[in-house]
Formats: sequence, C-alpha cells, structure tokens
Amino acid sequence: MTGAELLVDTFGRVREVVREAVDGLSVDQLAARPDAEGNSVAWLVWHLTRVQDDHVGDAAGTEEVWTSQGWADRFALPLPASDTGYGHGVDDVAAVRVDAGLLLGYHDAVCERTTAYVGGLSDDDFDRVVDEGWSPPVTLGVRLVSVVGDTLQHAGQAAFTRGIVERRA
Repeated sequence: MTGAELLVDTFGRVREVVREAVDGLSVDQLAARPDAEGNSVAWLVWHLTRVQDDHVGDAAGTEEVWTSQGWADRFALPLPASDTGYGHGVDDVAAVRVDAGLLLGYHDAVCERTTAYVGGLSDDDFDRVVDEGWSPPVTLGVRLVSVVGDTLQHAGQAAFTRGIVERRA
C-alpha cells in the first residue's frame, strides 16, 4: 500500500464515522450539547470538515470547497467565511445550527476533494514543505497526519455526543 492509498482509506473511514454520527438526527439533536460548554455534533462535524477543507486546500494550492462551491452561503452562519472554529466559545458553538443533509453534503464534498488530491500523491510528495512558519518547517506528510489526527478525534467526539443526545430522548 502506498502512502496515497493509505490516506484515501483513512479519509474514507473518517467519512464513515461522520455519517454514523450525523445521519438521522434532527437540527435540534445536532445542536444539542452534553453540557452548557460542550460541543454539539453539528459544531464538531462542521469544525473537522472546515479544518480538513482549509488545510488540504492550502497544501494543494486550491480554494476551499467552503467558498468555491458555495457552502458558506448555504450554511449562512453568523461567522466569517474564513472561520474554521479554532478558539470558538459557547456562543460560536451554539451558532452552528444546520440540518444533517447540509452537514453531510459539505463533508462529502470536502472528502471527495481530499481523496482526489491525496490519491494522486507520490511518496516523494510527502517531503515537500508546505508551511515554513514552524520550526522545523511543516512537510505535506506532517500536515496530512495532523489533519487525520484532528478529524478522527472530532469524529469520535461527535459519535460520543450523539450517544448522549440519543439517551436523553
């Protein structure tokens, strides 16, 4: 298995966890939080998708799906189009109220763009520096592993939060 094949499989697995966490929930269930300061399923999936979209788009040198395909307009969140969720407080988390179809549509579009990009990489591509703002500079391989770690963590949190929401019903 090449590095590209490994990443395509990994992002596909994230997509499966996201789908299981979101599918069939109402807008209210997606926005429900485990406690007053916790993150909702909607916010977690929106955030993990925004980060993947932002980071992969930057590495690929392409515009984010969020803006290029009109998802920012469709979501109509009271947040800047460049917002990915980093540093959000309780009010920002509460502002992410969307239906499952919209959330999954955006995630699917980002996953498709991501897997098309990573599927075309050669193992030599992973050593290319994509961010010189760190010491040592960040390579494409390190950036993609970071995206995988972040998305898997938040997808698991969304699945856990779904379980809490369903038990309350």
